[in-house]
Amino acid sequence: MYELENVLRPYAWGSPTAIAGLLGRPASGGPEAELWIGAHPDSPSVALTPAPGGAGRHAPATHDGGRLPLDALIAEDPEHYLGSASVAEFGPRLPFLLKVLAAETPLSLQVHPTLAQAREGFAREEAAGVDPAATERNYKDDNHKPEMIFALTPFEALCGFRPAAESRAVFQHLAACFELAGLELPPLVPLLLEDLAQPDEPAALRSAFERLITGGGDIAEATATIVAALASGAPMAGHEAELSTAVSLNGRYPGDPGVLISLLLNRISLAPGEAVYLPAGNVHAYLHGLGIEVMASSDNVLRGGLTPKFVDVPELLKTVAFEAVAVPMLAAETTMLGQELFRPPFREFQLQRIELAPGAEPVPLAQSGAGVVIVTHGSVRLDSPKGELRLERGASAFLPAAEAPVNVHAVSGATGPALAFAVTTALEA
Repeated sequence: MYELENVLRPYAWGSPTAIAGLLGRPASGGPEAELWIGAHPDSPSVALTPAPGGAGRHAPATHDGGRLPLDALIAEDPEHYLGSASVAEFGPRLPFLLKVLAAETPLSLQVHPTLAQAREGFAREEAAGVDPAATERNYKDDNHKPEMIFALTPFEALCGFRPAAESRAVFQHLAACFELAGLELPPLVPLLLEDLAQPDEPAALRSAFERLITGGGDIAEATATIVAALASGAPMAGHEAELSTAVSLNGRYPGDPGVLISLLLNRISLAPGEAVYLPAGNVHAYLHGLGIEVMASSDNVLRGGLTPKFVDVPELLKTVAFEAVAVPMLAAETTMLGQELFRPPFREFQLQRIELAPGAEPVPLAQSGAGVVIVTHGSVRLDSPKGELRLERGASAFLPAAEAPVNVHAVSGATGPALAFAVTTALEA
């Protein structure tokens, strides 16, 4: 087992205090958006490796050893570190990435490609010689990026299309507000009402979305008019969450198409302990909150608004799944061994929440292949047939497949509970 040092991403939307507060360390003084724990080549964790002259390259880590990027460590012996089943299905790379995510302000409206789309798009851009760092680059790697978010605090988000009839009701409400106030209705609203009235729901959602994402200056003007009416006191009865969100988003991204696109999407509020998963094609945006995010190991994002960054509209339209979805909530499953698991329908990963009271019996990890673990409260002791490792609050570790099974223990003499999160593949053990 290898203790890790991880990369903190200081994106502008990040909270200046939430990650530091969770992990019990001083804040950096700037925005702290994402802590990456994994082996993605853009920001791999660093493994603390055994000291020279120690028990060998596969020995448990020690603090007096060297430092090796996790992707490089895995490349030394993929079957040892990942397991043969994982290598056979996902190749010689860690198939998942864990992040601690802290959104102080909204992230961009975005969607992730399918595996086939990612492979084709990456190969196309590579063949065209598009610089990997270019602003117009869509595909940073050849992998898909299904993901899930587990809320540590109240967590606000937009997630997938609502039924067209529900979105149409919001725009009908806006039309009624303008009529009641004797105001001139922006021409965009009747057009959206026509789009959303189509009996073919995927066609209705596509028409409305495409009209907004390609609308240019007309969208900015209509958005400004609608938001001004709402901000001046137009009633929001029955649609407070959606409409107040649109007003808030316009305050940060005036006239952006994503402001009105938000009215087509499910507006969700997760309580601490709740989780949601996001398959390919799901249009979403995290708005505010702290959470544990898990995904396939990829950085492929196609943006659809609420950002000054590049938006490739034709590629976006090929990637979005135009279908209404119920909010894809993810309930915990408790196994006969007392493991609390969150299992989205993706084979690359599952999340295990581990809470241990002082003196509690150890909890086995539901591990097939490699795993990573992070402690967010108290301290724990990990033991495997090849060694043990103690992790304090804020610490994390990589667990090679060859060291399974791993048990998580409460630390002897602890005066309070411990809480940790582990990610492993969803392959059968």
